[in-house]
Amino acid sequence: MNSEQQYIEIFEQCRQLICDHSAPAMNVHRDEAFRRFKANGFPSKKVERYKYTDIAKLMAPNYGLNLNRLDVPVNPYDVFKCDVPNLSTLLYFVVNDGVYKRDESKEEREERLPIASAKLPEGVVIGSLNSLSAPESPLSHLLSDYYNRLAGKDGDAITDLNTMLAQDGLLVYVPRGVVVDRAIQVINILKAPTLLGKTGGNALMVNRRVLIIAEEGAEVTLLFCDHTADDRHFLTTQVIEVFAYDNAHVNLYCLEETHAKNVRLSNAYMDLGRDAKVSHNVITLHNGITRNKLDLHLSGEGASCECLGCAISDKRQHVDNNTLIVHHAQHCTSDELYKYVLDDQATGAFAGRVLVEHGAQKTVSQMTNQNLCASREARMYTQPMLEIYADDVKCAHGSTVGQLNDAALFYMRQRGISEHEARTLLQVAFIIQVIESIALTPLRDRLHYLVDKRFRGELNKCEGCKLCK
Repeated sequence: MNSEQQYIEIFEQCRQLICDHSAPAMNVHRDEAFRRFKANGFPSKKVERYKYTDIAKLMAPNYGLNLNRLDVPVNPYDVFKCDVPNLSTLLYFVVNDGVYKRDESKEEREERLPIASAKLPEGVVIGSLNSLSAPESPLSHLLSDYYNRLAGKDGDAITDLNTMLAQDGLLVYVPRGVVVDRAIQVINILKAPTLLGKTGGNALMVNRRVLIIAEEGAEVTLLFCDHTADDRHFLTTQVIEVFAYDNAHVNLYCLEETHAKNVRLSNAYMDLGRDAKVSHNVITLHNGITRNKLDLHLSGEGASCECLGCAISDKRQHVDNNTLIVHHAQHCTSDELYKYVLDDQATGAFAGRVLVEHGAQKTVSQMTNQNLCASREARMYTQPMLEIYADDVKCAHGSTVGQLNDAALFYMRQRGISEHEARTLLQVAFIIQVIESIALTPLRDRLHYLVDKRFRGELNKCEGCKLCK
């Protein structure tokens, strides 16, 4: 049986069950996504954007699906008590694909999470796609107007599979001219339900959607943190759609700290209006197999984006970042910087393409990918690309792959520094450029600490937090 056949059969047999537990605005896109998925299947490694990750192999295991929306036995307020100094975020939890809700007294809430008691600015909405799409909701039109508008054009197999099977997700809506002063922190927790059924086994598949809408002049910063609460195999497909209208500012940070049994396939789609600014940051500190895909369109004149990424991998971990930035309009700017440090038998891949279309004059674009292989067995594949159809532009790209500098190691050893400590310091110094480029100061300071711990082989366990144990 082909890998995709089991998902075709699941959808054909369970379509009504999937729709019964989801919003009509999500259901309306399922059949078209299914038609494409059934016709095309999963991409082989001969497909350009998937040449470094074998998707069919990853999707072959018999993963359980919580289509009946069985209870998930976790209270994130109990298990997640990480103290991130001075971050002062507005905190939300997503358990698998659903926004966690818990009724508690004001005193209890303030005792647990003092800063979470802060209110969102008027008009800002953060909540479940299902609940906010209910007919009585004043924002029900948002899902109909925006859901799958960017992702549905792509024809990507992972996106189509997600559209077929996703039953809920997260909506972040910031109305015109509103500035959200505090960062919004979303903790994504993977946890198996009480009973998965006969097909559940020990593995679980989660399909998550995120819809972010920042209207004209709006500003918002979001931090997504991925964690696992079970020592079992998980596969997550995630589709993020970001609409940044004229003069909007959106900062999106994605931090992964899961485990070696986790497979994460994330596709992000972004569209920027006139003078809009987006910062997209992907940080992989610990994982199993990760593939991040970004499609970003600079549609309005003067739009700009900054795309940062770093990956620290060892053992047999795999990290693949694939980006496409399209300059549609004049006077737009894009800046990409991705860095990898690979040890043991880890594998990394970066493929970035910048497309400057006809008429997109005065474009400024820089793409940089730098990689460090700390062992002879580590492998890095890199493919930066420029495609330019305008004649008044400033575009550059570059890529390097190397090993630790023997001269620097020798210099440090001469001054009494052990070889292990010298290697750690050089690896930290290599990755620090990405960390220093992060605009959210408390997160930047915290990442300095986490990165140092990661290189020392200490997966960080925040005091009182059971998720990391």
